[in-house]
Amino acid sequence: MYNIQQLTFNAKNPNMNTSLEDYYLRHPEPFQGCLLALKHIILNLDGRITHERKYQIPFFYFEGKKLAFLWMNRKKLMLGFVADKSIHPSKEEIKQKDQLEMIQIDPNADLPLEMIVAKLGEQIRMYEKARQ
Repeated sequence: MYNIQQLTFNAKNPNMNTSLEDYYLRHPEPFQGCLLALKHIILNLDGRITHERKYQIPFFYFEGKKLAFLWMNRKKLMLGFVADKSIHPSKEEIKQKDQLEMIQIDPNADLPLEMIVAKLGEQIRMYEKARQ
């Protein structure tokens, strides 16, 4: 599985805006380390994935389309997968919404790395297919 001790995080990283950086740093361990590991995993899957703060939580985008988000709800760490509504065929009488799937992450256990990578890879392929 993924070894959190191998991750390095520079709190003065100029590539990360302060409010986004604060989101990760304000949570206590083991949540902070788990959030940072998930961020590292997601951003390193594909160079086209970007990272910003939306709705006060970290959101990840693939070529401008919503891909995933990290969310702390009380003492629960959630990883959400988003299928952007823009890739679904639109029907005039039906208002499209983003499709969400969420999993709870136990910060004291090994990350389900294979499942996370597979799900994000599936979503990226779906976006690439919709683009063609």
